[in-house]
Amino acid sequence: MLRVLVRRFRPVSAGSFRSFSGLQVRTRFLDFFQNQDHVLVPSSPVRPRGDPSLLFVNAGMNQFKPVLLGTVDPRSEMSRLRRVVNSQKCVRAGGKHNDLDDVGRDLNHHTFFEMLGSWSFGDYFKEEACRMAWTLLTEHYGIPADRLYVSYFGGEEVLGLPADEETRQVWLDVGVPPHRLLPFGLKENFWEMGDAGPCGPCTEIHYDQVGGRPASHLVNGDDPDLVELWNLVFMQYNREADHSLRLLPSFSVDTGMGLERLVSVLQGKTSNYDTDLFTPLLEAIHQRSGVRPYGGRTGAADEGRVDMAYRVVADHIRTLTVCIADGVHPGMSGAELVLRRILRRAVRFCAEVLQLPQGALADLVPTVTHSLGDVYPELHREADRVADIINENEAHFLSSLQRGSRLILRTLRNMDYKHGSMDYKHGVLFPTSVVWSLHRDLGFPLDLVDLMLEEKGVQLDRQELDRLISENQKQVVSEQQDQDPSVSLDVGSLSELQRLRIPLTAEDRKYRYHLDQDRYVFPECRAVVLALYDGQSLVSEVMGGQRCGVVLDQTCFYAEQGGQSHDRGYFTRDGLQDVPFPVEAVVLAGGYVVHQVTAPDTLKTGDQVQLHLDQVFRWSCMVKHTATHILNFALKTVLGPSVQQRGSHVSADRLRFDFSVKGSLSVSQLQQVESCVNSMISANHAVYSQELPLQTARSIAGLRTVDEVYPDPVRVVSVAVPVSELLDGRTDKQTSVELCCGTHLLQTGAIEDLVIVSERQLVRGISRVVAVTGRDATRAREAGQLLSQEVDSLAVRIADSAPSCLDSAHCLAKEVGVVSDAVDNTAVPQWQRRELQTRLKTLQRSSNTAVRKLESREAAARAQTLLETHGKKQLLVDSVETDSESVVMKTVNQLSSVSPQSHVMLLAHQRHSGKVLCACQVSKGSSLLASDWAVAVCRHLGGSGGGSALVARGTGSSSDITEALKWAEEFARQKTGR
Repeated sequence: MLRVLVRRFRPVSAGSFRSFSGLQVRTRFLDFFQNQDHVLVPSSPVRPRGDPSLLFVNAGMNQFKPVLLGTVDPRSEMSRLRRVVNSQKCVRAGGKHNDLDDVGRDLNHHTFFEMLGSWSFGDYFKEEACRMAWTLLTEHYGIPADRLYVSYFGGEEVLGLPADEETRQVWLDVGVPPHRLLPFGLKENFWEMGDAGPCGPCTEIHYDQVGGRPASHLVNGDDPDLVELWNLVFMQYNREADHSLRLLPSFSVDTGMGLERLVSVLQGKTSNYDTDLFTPLLEAIHQRSGVRPYGGRTGAADEGRVDMAYRVVADHIRTLTVCIADGVHPGMSGAELVLRRILRRAVRFCAEVLQLPQGALADLVPTVTHSLGDVYPELHREADRVADIINENEAHFLSSLQRGSRLILRTLRNMDYKHGSMDYKHGVLFPTSVVWSLHRDLGFPLDLVDLMLEEKGVQLDRQELDRLISENQKQVVSEQQDQDPSVSLDVGSLSELQRLRIPLTAEDRKYRYHLDQDRYVFPECRAVVLALYDGQSLVSEVMGGQRCGVVLDQTCFYAEQGGQSHDRGYFTRDGLQDVPFPVEAVVLAGGYVVHQVTAPDTLKTGDQVQLHLDQVFRWSCMVKHTATHILNFALKTVLGPSVQQRGSHVSADRLRFDFSVKGSLSVSQLQQVESCVNSMISANHAVYSQELPLQTARSIAGLRTVDEVYPDPVRVVSVAVPVSELLDGRTDKQTSVELCCGTHLLQTGAIEDLVIVSERQLVRGISRVVAVTGRDATRAREAGQLLSQEVDSLAVRIADSAPSCLDSAHCLAKEVGVVSDAVDNTAVPQWQRRELQTRLKTLQRSSNTAVRKLESREAAARAQTLLETHGKKQLLVDSVETDSESVVMKTVNQLSSVSPQSHVMLLAHQRHSGKVLCACQVSKGSSLLASDWAVAVCRHLGGSGGGSALVARGTGSSSDITEALKWAEEFARQKTGR
């Protein structure tokens, strides 16, 4: 966020405004505002920083939300920003702003775009913002002023909002003619962050691509030739929880202009895809494809949807490259699920329309990095990994397409499908459950299912499918809203605290603990209630039973941040020492620590309280946090410097750590990581911490950081080597050193032991490790040893003697399954779990083979007995004695193979349970369908059945199957006439 000094430059002449390259357009914007004393702030990653309300960063203001909401840490560099400019990577796909389905259909929609933005945080306001925007567009970009139209907020009488006459007058003073200055309502010209929060009127600058005509009536009319170019938002209100509006204590400006649209204007193009931001990509696609060059056609003119495919692939590969480089990988939920959909949409257009070979999509990554990498250098660093992940996901999707196609065809066969012969009058439709499973589990595109079924002449219950989709969306929303809302401070209350000169919470006591003979001693803490917040405003008193946020003058409680859980405990009020006020959560807001409490009794500002920290919980969090730092260091040591932290969470019982890695860790790598961690634990290294200026801290070699806004000064935590030695270069020792505000051990030995109990790929390229420490680690190792002994015992029993009967073989196979479940679900070392799972798979194959052999032997014996009794009858209905459904089916198969023209049904009565197993097979071309026969007999027995036209099975129940055998035979005779 350092200010960059640049040379001043001259405005261009109005006649040369179409000579800019895309790079020059971006550079000129950033340079212009830096020359107006704006600080250049780098783009944040497209994964939002700690904002669960967003799937992706979708506007330039996202990273500045803490400033606008007043929650920014006052010690951070961001809190000191007044004038800002940047070019922000944005993705609009999924969530409220979703352009995914429109991409490719027209000439200007994108899932990824760059937002050029300028901000004032409590500095200048409407006049300066408007004048700078007009000067940049007309003088420095040379856009003719007579092509520009301006809209402003015309007021909303119902809400009591006046027209923004101040902005209107500014534009008149700038020189905008009244007939090109147009008022609009809330929808067009009043911007809101969400249901609550900062908001205000906005003014938009529109550009007429035709020119030489009166076009006022076309503004905001969806005319493709009159486009919105720049939006200037004036944040002067706060939308309260009750939907009322309150003036903000400090006004801000937030402007945003899409780079792609601006470039198309400056290059005289009516399509963003015709600009130099996209033409290199379109050419690269054509060089690899088997179709005609890109022609810019849409709709019916775009024969075969070729140009649409060009646009889809060009847009989507930019999105994929940027997102994956920023740590968002194709996956199964949230932003990852959206990205998976984007990738699969691109793959389909590559293969089905553009005739691109597999791997061609990833081959486009260098073209993207060449275009964007100079502005976003992480694209160059991550290019190879991005290509690998795209290739892996493409291969997986193509495999899923094949599996899905096979499942559709198999389902059609089981429905006895014949092309065009389905009887829709009787409501026979393709099973919706199969379609939903294909979409949910295999990521099979629904429109592709529609297409395949349409080709087969089969219909789908679209209403039922829409119901399943709607239920799934409701469940996702419900899960997101299921979290207990926190009682934190809003922007108005934070401003009121500052106006009242309430000092920020002194929280350094959370670090003031020491060791006394291997025991951690935590300081006592007395405090004064400085403010109370009831969820809407500051109050001087809360009553018993009321939920509130409590701001104290000082605290020893840790507020949740940096992945570490907040402290637990309670406080007592002077004069009421026997009544605990349990602290439910601790959060930071604008430098104030807010203790969330449901007050058991009256609490007033000015009350004296005594804080009681849950010391066991805090100590356990300290253990896990220090262990997390050591684990991070061990992963880099074993796997290499490319490992990047992608998230972590520290609680009292376990730690979770997410990191970038190409594939899942091997048994050997897991063992090496654990060994590295435990060697640092057993060495009982000292853990050092020191506060340093942020820029000084960043100069430390080997320092690990994550994408966060750090306070300044910042806390540096180092293992084994004092921070001062790392700072002055007195050591070249490699160790764990990170920027971290968390609470840590003073010596590593207290961790005792660390065991990785889980490691899995969240999405391709991102792994999640879960680990336990201390006694939990010891218990995990002991459980692993016990399970290892059980597997050893099973292996000996399976290898030494083959089962003599089917029952004993089934018992052994079942035992292997039970042990497998225990290995899968018990907390044991992950490396050991992998080894045991491999051994158990081998044992399961051996036991299953033994079962199949005995089943075949028993089925052959049963078939021989039945043949001796009945001979080769055309209709054979009888019973067999077995508890195995497989034996019943195999016996039927063997009888049918001996006599292919026969109709065979066997029932097996399990006398101990009353359950009846049923299996049947009929000859090809028979008037009796096996599925109908099995369904009828099983229903007669109070059960159910199903299958194909030739083979079917099912179950029912009966105390005596003699009558059922007669009924089954009579049913078959009536259908076949035999």
